[in-house]
Amino acid sequence: MADEFGFFGDWSERYQYLIDLGRKLPAFPDAWKTEEHRLHGCQSLVWIVAEGDADRLVFHAASDSAIVSGLVYLALRVYSGRGAAEILATEPDYIGHIGLAKHLSPTRSNGLAALLAFIRERARAVLPG
Repeated sequence: MADEFGFFGDWSERYQYLIDLGRKLPAFPDAWKTEEHRLHGCQSLVWIVAEGDADRLVFHAASDSAIVSGLVYLALRVYSGRGAAEILATEPDYIGHIGLAKHLSPTRSNGLAALLAFIRERARAVLPG
């Protein structure tokens, strides 16, 4: 992932790439765009649904913001389709590796933190014990 973002010279190009990635999110059913599935802690509207069990959790998400959609895409790329234990063992190092942490507004950083917390919370919830 760092190589992908490192290819671009400046942050305006990287933001454009982030927007392009957000467009790759799979379609999110309108029926899921409810308060029940809304991620709180984001300034933008973000909806997220988790399916699966401890062996494999799949996350589906959407946002009304182009840049936030790109952030969602990156998080799902790292965590969706993995087992709960692997999710909990995987730190979001990609954020630092691609230089994202320094270039996000405080509200987007808070939203990303809320997204990552949701993913980890769902992983903890499906672990036995």
